[in-house]
Amino acid sequence: MNTKPEKPASAEREATAISGWAMLTVNLALLFGAMGWLIWIIVQAAKANNPALLVWLVAAIFLEILAVILLRGHFTLQPNEARLLILFGAYQGTVRTSGFWWANPFYSRIRGNVPMHPATVNVHSDSHNAGVTSVVYITRATKISLRMQNFNSEKLKVNDKRGNPIEIAAVVVWRVEDTAKAAFDVDDYESYIHIQSEAAIRHIASLYAYDRGDEHELTLRESADEVALSLKKELQERLEKAGVVVEEARLTHLAYAAEIAQTMLRRQQAEAVIAARQKIVHGAVSMVDMALRELAEKAVVKLDDERKAAMVSNLLVVLCGESETKPVINTGTLYS
Repeated sequence: MNTKPEKPASAEREATAISGWAMLTVNLALLFGAMGWLIWIIVQAAKANNPALLVWLVAAIFLEILAVILLRGHFTLQPNEARLLILFGAYQGTVRTSGFWWANPFYSRIRGNVPMHPATVNVHSDSHNAGVTSVVYITRATKISLRMQNFNSEKLKVNDKRGNPIEIAAVVVWRVEDTAKAAFDVDDYESYIHIQSEAAIRHIASLYAYDRGDEHELTLRESADEVALSLKKELQERLEKAGVVVEEARLTHLAYAAEIAQTMLRRQQAEAVIAARQKIVHGAVSMVDMALRELAEKAVVKLDDERKAAMVSNLLVVLCGESETKPVINTGTLYS
């Protein structure tokens, strides 16, 4: 079976640009020199009444137009900003150094137009009741920011590993590393980042339980660092195609969905009560054992098995009871 070869990814390459200040001097000299020459030719042609001098007007006008065109080659770059150099659709390289530069004035200043997300649609009705739909487009410039950027996802409703509906959200810190991939391998890299980030968050949420994991099992609530590392790794794999590096990814919101929140709250309260009871009983048994052992070792009183059982029962009631126990004084003998 024949399969089409996978399209090779674009790769950024460094391009050089000329100092803008040096070229500005040359371009201004050419502009005003051509303008002065043009005026001189017109004046000389008028004085000498020699139309042949007007032939030089073509050369002067050409130089004037050339100077105006060359002035369009100037551009500036701020720190952590890059510009793609595209000549008639062909990628020539990327300039990353900040400053005032000059390059071929025919390098494109836009990478194309894409529909606005979400698309804005205007419907107009004419006299024949015919609808006309128009979509608003946004222009993608050749300048790309290399700064750190944050993406805060919306609260997503997903199912965890055990199928419980939960609400989850995350923040992703990213930056563009390869400008060629960001510009040419995906249609709109910012939209691509948002969609792929939400997909990765949904997938990570389905791999872990919200809480109450088995022994040594990672959970979303108790293993925040491990979950963050897994999310970052998956995001990096997804966003590699867009030339983006993920610096950090971390959950910012985690809760049960509204329809089961009350049920899960009651379950957590019951678990807390059970855990507290276990500690109380464990402590009470230890105290009873200590009391019986101390009485036996110091020969304070000799108790048979029945009396020991009664004493254990009374002590456990006193130690494990929720309300305060009122003491009853025995005025008789121990066996009455």
